[in-house]
Amino acid sequence: MKTSFDFAKYADQCVKCAKCVPDCTIHSVSRDETTSPRGFIHLMASAQNGSLKIDKNVKKIFESCFLCANCVVVCPSSIPTDRLIENVRAEVAAKYSIAWFKRLVFFFLKRRSLQDFAAKMGYILKPCAFERTQNGMKARFSLPMMKRGRLLPNIAAKSFLNAYPERMDFGGDRTVAIFIGCMANYAYTEAGDSLLYILKALKINAFIPKDQLCCGAPSYFTGDLKTTKRLIKYNIEYFELFIDSIEAILVPEATCSSMIIHDWELILEEEQEWAQRAKRIAKKTFIASQWLCNHTDLLKILPPLNQKIARVTYHDPCHAKKTQGVFKEPRALLEKSYELREMSDPSYCCGFGGVTIQSERFALAEAVGKKKAAMIAQTDAHIISAECSACRVQIGEALNRYGAKQIFMHPLELIAQSLKEIKTYA
Repeated sequence: MKTSFDFAKYADQCVKCAKCVPDCTIHSVSRDETTSPRGFIHLMASAQNGSLKIDKNVKKIFESCFLCANCVVVCPSSIPTDRLIENVRAEVAAKYSIAWFKRLVFFFLKRRSLQDFAAKMGYILKPCAFERTQNGMKARFSLPMMKRGRLLPNIAAKSFLNAYPERMDFGGDRTVAIFIGCMANYAYTEAGDSLLYILKALKINAFIPKDQLCCGAPSYFTGDLKTTKRLIKYNIEYFELFIDSIEAILVPEATCSSMIIHDWELILEEEQEWAQRAKRIAKKTFIASQWLCNHTDLLKILPPLNQKIARVTYHDPCHAKKTQGVFKEPRALLEKSYELREMSDPSYCCGFGGVTIQSERFALAEAVGKKKAAMIAQTDAHIISAECSACRVQIGEALNRYGAKQIFMHPLELIAQSLKEIKTYA
């Protein structure tokens, strides 16, 4: 197995203390040592030295990790298990190829015009294929990634990028750019709408780069490094055209911001010139709630808590808290105007896990989602919030499947709503 990582070195570093096991998302539902972090590391080392043949069963094991990074956080030896698995998935993908429907998705991600066309057709045809519910669309029949009865994101009539002009002057002397993310662009457009409303209230001008493409997360977590690097390099070259003219790039998505801030440089580490260019972009990139909380007067202008206000529980996206250290800021903004009720484990992974988990290992996502839905129900909150569209997809499906009544709203939606008019829950 060809790889830039020496898995044997990391297998030797692993002291088998098992601190990672209780926090491992996949192990919490599978109870299989082979799919614990230390199990993954041992298998990867065995595959590299030739004592383990990578067949389809081993392929399934490597694809079962949710990449939640819990193990990385608690590991006393600081072993980057998530990066090791991302690397080995590229080797597996090279050997077994990638399912046709995933390759089709990645083909579209590289072409904005095709995405626009597909979204428009999806919007026109969705009454035939889906039934609308409060947290998304329920599929009427089965296809890859679309099991019958499963909840999927609603398709917007017009994408966020097509709904607004490129430059919006809100009367201030500060300007930020917005990287919207694919799902927030085509499905959860209210996140972008709300961000613009907040920026307008703060008199911070907005620049919406129209030619931005996917951050590369779906293809990266699936093992398609060729597509991932193509998307990253395209975006870097595009962002360099305006990076000096804006104060920051705001991203209302945990996974997208984590890719830009954390992963782009690591993915390009063997191409140092590109890695340094990625690092320059990363320095000006922030998950939206973090920047709004720390670099603006938003906390000062939010209205105070009303006793009859909505009860909100906040879920920590793995790519916000664990890779970016962002968890205090969204809570600080929300609890200014809402009653915040914490789950028993707000950092427990929702179970989205990427394209492969959602399409070929969905039983694992369902098992994790059931646990998350139970935690949400125990809070007796009206609303579940998270700064991540992937979490929104997974949690919305879990709430739908297990009959929970909570609705999902992006924290930016709730913040914008509080600036407009507080809805009371008497």
